[in-house]
Amino acid sequence: MLRPSRPDDMEQILEIWLLASLQAHDFVDASCWWQAQETLRTRYFERARLWVYEERDQLLGFMALVDNYLAALFVRPDQQQRGVGHALLQEAKRQKEALYAVVFAENSEAVRFYHHHGFIIEAENPDPHSGHPQYRMRCLPA
Repeated sequence: MLRPSRPDDMEQILEIWLLASLQAHDFVDASCWWQAQETLRTRYFERARLWVYEERDQLLGFMALVDNYLAALFVRPDQQQRGVGHALLQEAKRQKEALYAVVFAENSEAVRFYHHHGFIIEAENPDPHSGHPQYRMRCLPA
């Protein structure tokens, strides 16, 4: 079930973000992800509209929207390939006509996922924290 997040979801959201980040971005030093957790909670997610995908009182994934920026879309690693990411992205598209996301170029699974859902690469820039290349990807209205 998709629903807007509640304050009591934050611990599960952060856990999903950390587990999925560590798995998908193994090319970035793990300490970057551990250090970013509190900043994510206190500064970043406060500005975002968060939606979660929940089954049997457990969060399987979440997305964060800041205006037309899909700032986060993460699925618990053991729940991937079940349509959770697809459902979250469809909700984002329902809320915003045109979306953009920033994806590490080395995260080929995420790049493939976004391409599959109609996103194109607009630009490539280095991540300011890790220096790894990132794609800015845009999905235009259907």
